[in-house]
Amino acid sequence: MYSGWTTLSGDEVSRRLGALPETGLTEQEAEKRRCRWGENLLAEGTRLSLPLLFVNQFRDFMVLVLLGATLLAALLGEITDALTILVIVLLNAILGLIQEYRAERSLEALKKLAAPRARVLREGRLKVVPAADVVPGDLVYLETGDRICADLRLLEAQGLTVNEAPLTGESVAILKRSSALPLPAVSPGDAENIAFSGTEVLAGRGRGLVVATGMQTEIGRIAHLITEAESSITPLQARLSRLGKILVWVCLAVCAGMTLLGVIRGEPPYAMLMAGISLAVAAIPEGLPAIVTVSLALGVQRMIRRQAIVRRLPAVETLGSATVICSDKTGTLTENRMSVSRILTGDSLYQFSGSQFQQKIEQGSGWKKASLPRDGALHLSLFIAAQCNNAYREGAAYRGDPTEAALLEAAAAAGINPHPWLREREYPFSSERKMMSVIQRGRGRRRRLLLKGAPEIVLERCRYYRSDKDGIVPLTAAKRKELLAQLESMAGLALRPLAVAFRELPAAPAGEAAASAERAEEVERELVWAGLFGLEDPPRPEVLPAIRLCRRAGIRVVMITGDHRSTAEAVARRLEILKPGGLVLTGGELNAIDDRQLLRIIGQVQVFARVTPFHKLRIVRAFKKRGEVVAMTGDGINDAPAVKEADIGIAMGLTGTDVTREAASLILGDDNFSTIVAAVEEGRNIYSNIRKFIRFMLGCNTGEVLTMLLAVAGGLPLPLQPIQILWINLVTDGLPALALGVDPPEEGLMKSPPRRRDEGLFSRGLWGKLLLRGILIGAVTVSLFSLALAAGEVIAKAQTIAFAALITAQLVYVYDCRSEEAAYQKHRRRNILLDAAVLSSCLLMVVVIYHPLLSVFFGTVALSAGEWAVVCCAAFLPALVDHAFSSVKERFDRFSRQKASDYP
Repeated sequence: MYSGWTTLSGDEVSRRLGALPETGLTEQEAEKRRCRWGENLLAEGTRLSLPLLFVNQFRDFMVLVLLGATLLAALLGEITDALTILVIVLLNAILGLIQEYRAERSLEALKKLAAPRARVLREGRLKVVPAADVVPGDLVYLETGDRICADLRLLEAQGLTVNEAPLTGESVAILKRSSALPLPAVSPGDAENIAFSGTEVLAGRGRGLVVATGMQTEIGRIAHLITEAESSITPLQARLSRLGKILVWVCLAVCAGMTLLGVIRGEPPYAMLMAGISLAVAAIPEGLPAIVTVSLALGVQRMIRRQAIVRRLPAVETLGSATVICSDKTGTLTENRMSVSRILTGDSLYQFSGSQFQQKIEQGSGWKKASLPRDGALHLSLFIAAQCNNAYREGAAYRGDPTEAALLEAAAAAGINPHPWLREREYPFSSERKMMSVIQRGRGRRRRLLLKGAPEIVLERCRYYRSDKDGIVPLTAAKRKELLAQLESMAGLALRPLAVAFRELPAAPAGEAAASAERAEEVERELVWAGLFGLEDPPRPEVLPAIRLCRRAGIRVVMITGDHRSTAEAVARRLEILKPGGLVLTGGELNAIDDRQLLRIIGQVQVFARVTPFHKLRIVRAFKKRGEVVAMTGDGINDAPAVKEADIGIAMGLTGTDVTREAASLILGDDNFSTIVAAVEEGRNIYSNIRKFIRFMLGCNTGEVLTMLLAVAGGLPLPLQPIQILWINLVTDGLPALALGVDPPEEGLMKSPPRRRDEGLFSRGLWGKLLLRGILIGAVTVSLFSLALAAGEVIAKAQTIAFAALITAQLVYVYDCRSEEAAYQKHRRRNILLDAAVLSSCLLMVVVIYHPLLSVFFGTVALSAGEWAVVCCAAFLPALVDHAFSSVKERFDRFSRQKASDYP
């Protein structure tokens, strides 16, 4: 663990590691340590072979139901239908294999973060070795641009700044130090003398002793957390599994009941067995898993057009039922870049946004467009910030330290370009000095000092300040107090303060040696205060509207970040995540409470700050224990374990690391938080559509079952032949059901709260709705069949009438299924695909009845115009009765609610 090394001196670290900083390890000693500690690589988890992964795809209960349907179709002699269902099963298995294979590539992505080469001191010589050969005790040298190969305890750090955003989530570059810390670091962000594996050197140079390699590094610990994180089944998978079990038991009961009933009545056992099998085929919605998959796949295509890339199909529906979105701050809610927000000169306050400068109105709270005269204090502050700076512009981007790049960007917006004065000398930034300065030389022997640094330190060295009104004036005690108050104000806004100052220097001393001998203490005094910059990682402009929409949809947004408490709290308030009475919890406070205490208060916590990857994992698990459906967003390595543990993990596609993208179920192609809201809406609509076609398919199948059951129980011949039942199930029902899967969303979809995690597919009266319509359809079909027989029609004509009536009644029923609340007329958005599917089903029915070859194959005969009129009238009868019953029930429920409200 890195924290144990942070309080030790360099000599003590060397002694404990048995290292020799002067000469480094010998090759023999390095080989011994490599044998003991292993190579500097991340371990690969135990992975199943591709054949075993493929076999695992057939363990799903609904897949077994489909295989059962395949067997039943084969027993009925419908080899073509059996092969069709088998192809669907194989296709689902292949898709599942691909998704599962990709999901387990997180560790491979982590391994790519390892530096391929490293510069180490061995046997007194600097050598370049493969990163895998680095061992504990090696002395590693670092320079700008290096990717650090192991966890290092720094022995030397000269202006060494490191980008730890992928590991800690902090967008600010970290200035490293070599001295021991007074207290052990509680998080990676506090370990100022540790350089972590997988992070990148932005500036400066240094050297450090390797204290951890491979799986013992901080990245290795995260890799271990990823393997521990459970990929639990989604709510949709759980509901479909329960549905499959219900349907299997229904099928077995129907088959056994029909066969037994027929045998008791003296019917031939073989004939009744075939009738029972026909009923089983009618009871099992063979196309349900396929249509669910197709509906999800079509939803995925729509989401891709909205910049949301789905890696696992069930994740679409899960996001629609999300109750909590745990969002990382840096790169998700914010832009993951430093930007100048406020500039305070001696007399005025300015804000910078969108390449525009605005000045605070003295009387009032408004802002006005700022002027930028070349002799003004604002121009001077920006000039100093640009010149005392080592960042540079490359095309449209600014490279270098993020803070310096932000200052350079603001200066460029003011039209300030590199100055022709030469840089004579630089006094670099260090953790002890907390400032940086440069000496510039102009024409003749004119010289000046430009400085930037921590405001408190700079203010101590200033004797004057630059005023727009009066020029350079003495810095009085009252003015110092005023500037400190402004500094406190910036801290309250979670802005990172940075002061700039300058001083005119005397002519250059004679000779280069004399000039270079000037000490920083001699020139960094008697300064003129020029201005104070407030920098921030700005919130994305589209995030606030998205959070408000989440709130209207009943979804709670929680910020989880590795950043400091004050910064996280300020950003959360600006984005309306932190409301009055909401709690902010830090990683240290999390360590002080157990899981039961966390579970008790987590409902009030709206911001988690200064957290580690383990904390994030613990938070997600606590939310899941409360019964929440948790979505976790993130982009850094530190987010990957929690992203994988969540019900749905969401990664940033542009700025996210490979690790997080591979662990996630959903990737945002534009890194836009508002895309999550669009994905939530799409997920809710997909689930709603799944309920629609379940209602349609099971209602239709109930009608088919009751048609067969009532006829046999009443002593009538079979009203439908097995081939006709298969035709209705796989063709006539399939097309409208598929069209329901792409039904446009109903109005108000994002105004209702999320579904409960334990809500079943048949909640809100769905069972009653489909059973009622199934009973009505079955009763009408059997009635027409019996009337046809009573009128002396041959069995083929009676079966054709029943066949046509059943199909027509189901096609009327599909429009009722479009709305959960009322009849189809109230759904205001037209579904052209559904209209086309119904028309196609009608045409197929007519073809089967009137085509000479198909009529023989399906056992149908032509119907007259009068018979069609009777069929159509009867087909609308179930809808009329259903609507009347629903209307009466709705009035009764409204009356009951009104009565209940009268009695408090």
